[in-house]
Amino acid sequence: MTRAQLDKQPHEVAAMFDGVARRYDLTNTVISFGRDRSWRRATREALDLRPGERVLDVGAGTGVSTEELARSGAYAVGADLSLGMLAHGKRVRPVVPLLAGDALRLPFPDAAFDAVTISLALRNVSDPDAALAELARVTRPGGRLVVCEFSHPTTEPFRTGYLTYLMGSLPAVARRVSSNPDAYVYLAESIRAWPDQRRLAERIAAAGWRKVAWRNLTGGVVALHRAYR
Repeated sequence: MTRAQLDKQPHEVAAMFDGVARRYDLTNTVISFGRDRSWRRATREALDLRPGERVLDVGAGTGVSTEELARSGAYAVGADLSLGMLAHGKRVRPVVPLLAGDALRLPFPDAAFDAVTISLALRNVSDPDAALAELARVTRPGGRLVVCEFSHPTTEPFRTGYLTYLMGSLPAVARRVSSNPDAYVYLAESIRAWPDQRRLAERIAAAGWRKVAWRNLTGGVVALHRAYR
């Protein structure tokens, strides 16, 4: 078992997620108090998918988010760097299309998708700005992006309590349910170090996306950023 460092070397991140794959979905549900389900649903709704459209789910992990996207009737395909996460996903969700893919070098031609999304994974990429540009490359003109990512709670008392939970209680909870509790120390640190809603919006716009806007979920614990190609 291993944990990644905040310099986010791809092989370290992939190895860390390989080690948590078997219980990753369960752990996410426990540490988010079940809110992960509503975040996935909100991501699907924000993408405004239509039957027959093609949507790419980057950082799909075990495919739980890809499966949610497919509920829209669109053709949803997931890509992830962790072969362990993909292997587990193919066992538990055999009908969900999942393939190996680096967010910095996606194995798709230009303008291949009507919509793209990355959920709770952009902060784990070694170069998030390059990943946002790569997502733009594979999206058709007029297509949509939704980034679902941990963010900054919008009120100070809530933010203080959230950070206390994040840095103290979350690793303790992970020790009870995760196959690699040390990975959740990294995950907590990466959430704390991630830019706030406005700064992420600026980075999305700088990567070539238009009409960037965001909506807070769970008081800003997570934010949905939506943009157009």
